[in-house]
Amino acid sequence: MTGHTRLVVSADDVGTRLDQYLATHLDSVSRSQVQRLMRENRVTLSAGEVKPGLAVPEGLEIDVDVPPPLPATPSAEALPLSILYDDTDLVVIDKPAGMVVHPAPGHATGTLVNALLHHVDDLSGIGGAERPGIVHRLDRGTSGVMVVAKNDRAHRAISSQFHDRLVRKEYVALVWGAPAVGLRIEDPIGRDPNHRQRMSGRARRGRTALTEVIHVEALRGVSLVRVMIGTGRTHQIRVHLSEHGFPLVGDGLYNGLRKRLPTHLAAIARLTRPFLHAAHLAFTHPADGRQMTFDAPLPDDLHATITALRHTAARR
Repeated sequence: MTGHTRLVVSADDVGTRLDQYLATHLDSVSRSQVQRLMRENRVTLSAGEVKPGLAVPEGLEIDVDVPPPLPATPSAEALPLSILYDDTDLVVIDKPAGMVVHPAPGHATGTLVNALLHHVDDLSGIGGAERPGIVHRLDRGTSGVMVVAKNDRAHRAISSQFHDRLVRKEYVALVWGAPAVGLRIEDPIGRDPNHRQRMSGRARRGRTALTEVIHVEALRGVSLVRVMIGTGRTHQIRVHLSEHGFPLVGDGLYNGLRKRLPTHLAAIARLTRPFLHAAHLAFTHPADGRQMTFDAPLPDDLHATITALRHTAARR
C-alpha cells in the first residue's frame, strides 16, 4: 500500500506496541518497514511521542504516509559526473554537493548511482541492486572524493581497508570558533534518541568513532580546518565538532547557523549547505597493491566563501 492512511486504535488493540499495531493494520508493510517510516517522520500521533515500543491507548489517531516503492533497479541517467580515475577495478569520482549517493525514499532518481550507471559499464553487485559498487558514502550536502568498486573482488578488498582503518580520509570544514590542532575526539556515535534525524555522541548505543583536527586557519570568529577521520559514521565530523563547541558553518541540523553575522563574515550568508568537503582519499589498489592517492579541490561555492573571508581577515 502507498499514500496517506489514518488509523484509530480500538479497545481490542489497547496496549499493543505501536510498530506491531501498524504492521498488523497496514497492508503489505512489515514491522521493519514501519520502523523505517517512523525514522523518516512519516508517522504522526494525535497524542504522545512516536516510538516503536509505545503501548497504544484506545482512541489514539495515527497518520501514516507510505511512499511509493522505489524501482527494483535504478536506471541510468545522463547526469554530469567528475571522474578522477577509472580502471577495470574501480572508479574514483568527485561527488558534487546536493547529490544523494544511492536511491532512497524521496530520492528515487538523480543519485550518484543513477549517474554511475550511465558513465560506467560495470559495477560491483555486492551492494545490491540499489547500491551497485557503493563502498562508502558522503552526506547529500558534502562534496568530494569517493571510490566505487567495479567488481565484487575489488568491493570486498576496499571494504576491508575501510573496516580496518587503512584508508586515509581527510576533510576540509569551516567551523565556528578555533579548535586546537591535534584535537582528538573519540566519542561513540549513534542515533539521537530525542531527534531521529540527528546522530549524537551521547547515544546509548553508539559505535566507535575517531575524528582528529590536523590543521587550523583562524579567520576571525571562524576557522578553516582540515580533519582526519579514522572511521566513517553517519554525520561523524558534524556531530563530533558540534558537540565539542565547533559546529560546521551552515549546518542547520547541528547548530551551525547564525541569524546575525558581523560584516567581516557576510560571505557566510551565501552558503546553502554545511561547509564540508572530502578533500583527500588514499588507499591500496585492490589488484596490484599500488598506493592510490586522490585530492579534490574545493568546489566553487566553498572556494568563493573562503576567498572572501581571507580577504576581509587580511584587511583587519
